[in-house]
Amino acid sequence: MSTSVPSATPKTPPPPRIAPVGPTLTALVRRLHFYAGVLIAPFLLVAAVTGALYALSPTAEQLVYRQQLHTDAQGPATSVAEQVRAAQLVRPDLHLSGVQPATDPGDTTRVLFDDPTLGESERRAVFIDPVTAESRGELVSYGSSGALPLRTWIDRLHRDLHLGDPGRLYSELAASWLWVVALGGVALWVVQIHKRRRATGRGSFLRGVPGLGGRARTVNRHGVIGVWIAIALLFLSATGLTWSTYAGEHVSDLRAAMNWTTPAVDASLTGSPTTAGGEHAGHGSGATGPSADPSLDAVAEIDGALAIARANGVDGAVEVHVPTDDTTAFTVSQRRVSWRAGTSSIAVDPSRDAVVDVNRFDDWPLAAKLSSWGVQLHMGLLFGVANQLLLLAVMAALIVMIILGYRSWWQRRGRARRVGAAPARGTLRSLPRPVGVAIVAGAAAVGWFLPLLGWPLLAFLAIDSAVGRRN
Repeated sequence: MSTSVPSATPKTPPPPRIAPVGPTLTALVRRLHFYAGVLIAPFLLVAAVTGALYALSPTAEQLVYRQQLHTDAQGPATSVAEQVRAAQLVRPDLHLSGVQPATDPGDTTRVLFDDPTLGESERRAVFIDPVTAESRGELVSYGSSGALPLRTWIDRLHRDLHLGDPGRLYSELAASWLWVVALGGVALWVVQIHKRRRATGRGSFLRGVPGLGGRARTVNRHGVIGVWIAIALLFLSATGLTWSTYAGEHVSDLRAAMNWTTPAVDASLTGSPTTAGGEHAGHGSGATGPSADPSLDAVAEIDGALAIARANGVDGAVEVHVPTDDTTAFTVSQRRVSWRAGTSSIAVDPSRDAVVDVNRFDDWPLAAKLSSWGVQLHMGLLFGVANQLLLLAVMAALIVMIILGYRSWWQRRGRARRVGAAPARGTLRSLPRPVGVAIVAGAAAVGWFLPLLGWPLLAFLAIDSAVGRRN
């Protein structure tokens, strides 16, 4: 009699092992920080070196161009109109754009001309001694900050390496990844210090762990420096992106959609101006429309425009924008100078002693104020030399931190390796599916707003996951 043997029940394969979320995310951040440090750090290093140079450029500018910017002449100043006419004698071939009157004794007046031979945002500046009305020379002035050639050259080196639009991708890449590298590094440092404290009872987030040697000491120094400058790096990343090609456009669109744009003064003379304040009130201010005499010499009215602006609180270092026709008012705008928190502007018609429009900084939306302050801090203008020295210190610390990062990578190498090994790969696929999907979706969203961050990040996650699955 035969006995049947029951067939074996097929075994169900065990479900894939799901690793704890916290340690797995830490491993993913460590691997991302490693590759971002290795691959993006060269761009950050260039940005840091050129940024350090730019931080010093406003002060260097005062020394290099002392002949143009300062004068030893003493005595009462001539009228601004007379100074402008002296500059027109120097460059009769160019169209007058504006004038920046001297604000302190020993400073020169900067008379600005439109020059078709210059590039975008560039004007020809003739420097006039306000006492003698003699020319002290001429230079090219760039942008709203009035950067002279030395600072302009360094600015473009920092912004695009003098390579134009293709070169701007380097700075956008550095600014896009800087905050990721900074936040990732801080997170890893917190985890490491927490482990040290649990194991040895020693360790400080701001001072690290004393008494270490070898690679541990290098990593310790790298982490301490990173924690100290993390907030500054996040600020520089955020403000730097506003000048970038792709992310900058999205930032501008967002500000416009949220009504966070910077208000502008209306210099049109087709409306109804208001009465000028102060001692210039009540002299023909009820007129409307363009000036009665369009042939009136605009230069002769510059001093009157300045007087109305000062009577209405738009004073200090200013630029007077000279109108090009009789339907446009004079615009007097406060310039970005050290220790000035806000820049107001006013449109005036001195022929009628009238105020056309006022744009006061106090009335700006908060976002517009924050943007203005951020730009000035980034450029080293808001707090003068102190601002510049702070930026220089941050850039020097970033350079040292990058060097220490590469050194720790080198010290990680084994006997058979020429370079340090990377942290373990494939951690994304070990996460719970909802967490992994959320990370990928977040990277895609970031890719739309910050293309030079999001798309490389997506590529990293995909390649890292695929390679980890094979190994």
